[in-house]
Order: sequence, then C-alpha cells, then structure tokens
Amino acid sequence: MSRIALIAGEGSLAPAIAAALDQPLVYALDNLKPQVEAKPFRLERLVPFLDELADQGVTQAVFAGAIRRPKIEPELFDARTLTIVPRILMGMQSGDDAALRAVLDVFEEAGISICSVDQILPELVPGEGVLSGEPSQRDQKDAARAAEIVAGLGALDIGQGAVVAQGLCLAVEALPGTQAMLEFAKLHAGLKPDPKGAGGVLYKAPKPGQDRRIDLPTIGPDTVTQAAEAGLAGIAWEAGSVILLDRAEALRRAQAAGLFLWARG
Repeated sequence: MSRIALIAGEGSLAPAIAAALDQPLVYALDNLKPQVEAKPFRLERLVPFLDELADQGVTQAVFAGAIRRPKIEPELFDARTLTIVPRILMGMQSGDDAALRAVLDVFEEAGISICSVDQILPELVPGEGVLSGEPSQRDQKDAARAAEIVAGLGALDIGQGAVVAQGLCLAVEALPGTQAMLEFAKLHAGLKPDPKGAGGVLYKAPKPGQDRRIDLPTIGPDTVTQAAEAGLAGIAWEAGSVILLDRAEALRRAQAAGLFLWARG
C-alpha cells in the first residue's frame, strides 16, 4: 500500500498538514521541535532513512514547517550517505533554496515524489484579493516597491520578505526570519519621512525560480500581531504563492488592529 511521509518542521503548519492526511508517517530532523509527534532522523544517515521510508511503503513525501540547518557531525555519516555529501554541502554553500533542492533530488532518486502543501490543503494558499481592510494608494505603491525588493533578494537566495514605508525600505528578511525583520522595522520606524504618513507594508513572496513544493513563505496570526506592533498598515503577499495559517484568527487579529491583508496579483 502506498503511504505518504510528512517531514515536519517547526511551527503550526505541520500539525495542519498531519490532520489533513490519512495516517501519515511523521518524521523530523532531530535538531527540531515540531508541534506534532514525529520520529527523528539525522541528515548524516539520509540514505538509511530513505531505505526505512521505502520499507514502510512510502512513495510520496510532503515537507511542512520551518527547518533550521542541523549541526553536521562527520563521524555519524554512513558509507552510502557519504557518497552524496558533496552535493548536499555544495547546496548548503549556495543558500537555503539550493540546499533544499539538493535534498529533494535525493528523495526523488530514491523513488519518493514530493507533494506541495497546496496539493494537500489548497485553501491554505489564498488566491488574489483583499481579505481584510483596504490598502490605500500609498500602501499599494509601498507593496509594489517591496515586491521589487523581495524579487532582488530572492535572486540571491537571501530572504522572502521586506518592509517598505513611504517608499523607503525599513527592513528585509534574512536568516533570523520574519519576526526579527519586523522587530528591526519597529526599532527604525522613526526613519519614516512623515511620522503621520503611511505606516508601511510587510510583503512576502517566494524567491524567483523557487521550487514551490517546499519552503513557501508563511503568514499567520502571530505575523499579524507583530506587524501591528511594528506600526504597519498591513500585510501583502504574492497571490497563490504564500501560506496563510489559521485564516480565521489572522483575519480577526487584522480587523482588531485595523490592518489590511492582501493577496496581491
């Protein structure tokens, strides 16, 4: 019988995907603390892990949640995994997207196809439209500017988000993540030319050419709260390309804070 494996990362996406699947086999890198019960595995023993999946009848896998790079311990490599180490290390040196793509290639070569999150729960990835509030013309210009910046960052495999206020970039996303970016933007809110003008926009989108089966940008209720605390007017993202977790709660918080939520076409 064909089975699907859930490779769980941190955050609330993995539990949502697990609940939507029929008896998935759930695994996680042993340096992570997923919010779902998962059997740990190590990257240094990736090939034996793939053998285990094959023995369990797994033919598909879905990656869900945030993944932090594990600390590699060379003495733990088995002989077969050691043969693919150069490919994985080369990917890690090129950036997160390249590293993930290298791992996906290894899975597929083992006969395990990769499912995207929106194949399992399409409602998690909103199509074009304003979900809450209404972005002003200034907000729309800030979102357009932020989209240009994110496209430039993505081409260098740096991040998937930016904060723009009154045409000026206050912060960009890097390895520390979205919360750190918003805290930085809050710290430098005084740089806005007009203190009483537009509050600014958080914009998120995948990297150009990104493999969308894995590591799609994610927004959730906590993102809304953090954006409100940073004094922003709202959150915009590339329609059909960003995961919105717990939509009802995200909308509730956005409405309570007076923020707009916009899946931008």
